Amino acid sequence: MFKEYDVIVVGAGHAGCEAAAAAANMGSKVLLATMNMNTIAQMSCNPAMGGVAKGQIVREIDALGGYSGIISDKTSIQFRMLNRSKGPAMWSPRVQSDRMRFAEEWRLTLEGIENVDFWQEMVTGLIVKDQRVAGVRTSLGLEIPGKSVVLTNGTFLNGVIHIGEKKFGGGRTGERAATGITEQLIELGFESGRMKTGTPPRVDGRSLDYTKMTEQPGDDLPGKFSYLNSTTPLTQQKSCWITYTSPEVHNELQTGFDKSPMFNGRIQGLGPRYCPSIEDKINRFADRDRHQIFVEPEGWNTVEIYVNGFSTSLPEDVQYNALKKVPGFEQVKMFRPGYAIEYDFFQPTQLSSTLETKLIENLYFAGQINGTTGYEEACCQGLMAGINAHLKVKEQPPFILGRSQAYIGVLLDDLINKGTEEPYRMFTSRAEFRLLLRQDNADLRLTKLSYGLGLADDSRYQQMLDKEQQTKNVISLLEDIKFKPDVINPLLASVDQAPVKDKSSMSQLLKRPNFSIHDLEIIYPELQSKLNQFSTESIEQAGIQIKYETYIEREKKNSEKMNELENQNINPDFNYNDIPSLSKEAKEKLLKIKPSTIGQASRISGVSPADVSVLMVYIGR
Repeated sequence: MFKEYDVIVVGAGHAGCEAAAAAANMGSKVLLATMNMNTIAQMSCNPAMGGVAKGQIVREIDALGGYSGIISDKTSIQFRMLNRSKGPAMWSPRVQSDRMRFAEEWRLTLEGIENVDFWQEMVTGLIVKDQRVAGVRTSLGLEIPGKSVVLTNGTFLNGVIHIGEKKFGGGRTGERAATGITEQLIELGFESGRMKTGTPPRVDGRSLDYTKMTEQPGDDLPGKFSYLNSTTPLTQQKSCWITYTSPEVHNELQTGFDKSPMFNGRIQGLGPRYCPSIEDKINRFADRDRHQIFVEPEGWNTVEIYVNGFSTSLPEDVQYNALKKVPGFEQVKMFRPGYAIEYDFFQPTQLSSTLETKLIENLYFAGQINGTTGYEEACCQGLMAGINAHLKVKEQPPFILGRSQAYIGVLLDDLINKGTEEPYRMFTSRAEFRLLLRQDNADLRLTKLSYGLGLADDSRYQQMLDKEQQTKNVISLLEDIKFKPDVINPLLASVDQAPVKDKSSMSQLLKRPNFSIHDLEIIYPELQSKLNQFSTESIEQAGIQIKYETYIEREKKNSEKMNELENQNINPDFNYNDIPSLSKEAKEKLLKIKPSTIGQASRISGVSPADVSVLMVYIGR
């Protein structure tokens, strides 16, 4: 009934969709197996993509030829560039999405990829022969042969949903949990654990009083995620709204604490530290008398509202009574209550840098099965797993991104070297080279690499080359336009800038704090006509490169030093017990993770700088 596939992807969430698309676009025959084809790319939690550090990841996915950015652009209802008041390393794009259109667009996109086949059924196990995966087994007893398998099971592995004192099996509300895979993986020697996440109630937007809330509109000049011209910025946007909890709301919530699965011990898994439930917030931050609530529409035409900031697993009547005390929610009608969900995950230290498992060859893990949280973190893992599964099957070298190349590289490096005890979420602070890893230059960083893989097509590559050349031309233009002090100083005074003593170029002036290309156009009006021949993106890129040149060069040098350690390879079969001067903890961690380079070894928790020095001496010999 089934031919042998190059890549079988289990699960059609965000990770599974990117994995299937990437492998298929590179030439693999792919089967995407899901329990329900009507929930492909379902936004299980908030209807939004991007945000701080997450927006950078979406742009990186787009630069590599993935689809998350394109589909987000096509289905967004609002765009905001976060952190504009800070430096460009912190600028982070985010969109509110139309939940139903997002899932529909992903399914139609996948159906348009010739190499992707679909199968709707629960996968209950793997076919493993001689420590190599050979396919999957389904609940109907079918065996589907495959040269590689990518597991992207999300929250479905033995998922349990909690609402107050009620609990029942499920991977998402209204959908059953997946069973069988965890038990088999444990038998094969994998280390598993439990994690918890949650979601807030959904309410009827017609029952809310927005006059009691603060409007949060989109940007006046909205941007977009994809670098391609095939998507366009929004011309119309929907607003979100902000309101707050109060001591009255907190008191109402506390009436259900004795029935809270979080506080009575029924939930064992750790939840996300940076996205706590509302009951966790008022318990941990008892000194605060209010917490922010974001009122987010679920789409263009639906009245359903996502109550961001009110994630909870308290009894449904407690949720409802507390919501009614929130300003603007006095007459609220609730569509469905919030809930918590516990699910199985596997420590990502059991993976190599390609997301292939160390125990079973050609088996890959991506998404929440690795202990991460968030659509964007899942998407990029799926993309990388799909790319590497294809490359492995086709006997080509793996594709690995370093920490100085992409936020994706930071995320994967953190997971495989440090593991995680709580749902992992990406932040700009996790990236030591974040000035290099900006959202505006992801195409310049990554599209050449993707083009070499055959994933980014000719039009994407050419568009990137055009931007690169235009950026260079803008920089040259600003370097060539120079003024003598007696000419430029009166103009600088008109924009409250200090005078210059020597002849200065436009690029030198641009390096001043709080001085922009717009200021240059004010003091030299002819500049605007000269810049009209260039794209907005290349002008912005040139401005950033000029203004932060010194800092960018410093980070490049630091990354080069780190890359020297990455180039010192270690045999994966190296016996660290042969080095007596290594600490006991270092030996245990190195033997478990088996780093491929000195650089990777240096980032393993428990391996000290002294251990690294000793290791470098022995490896050097």
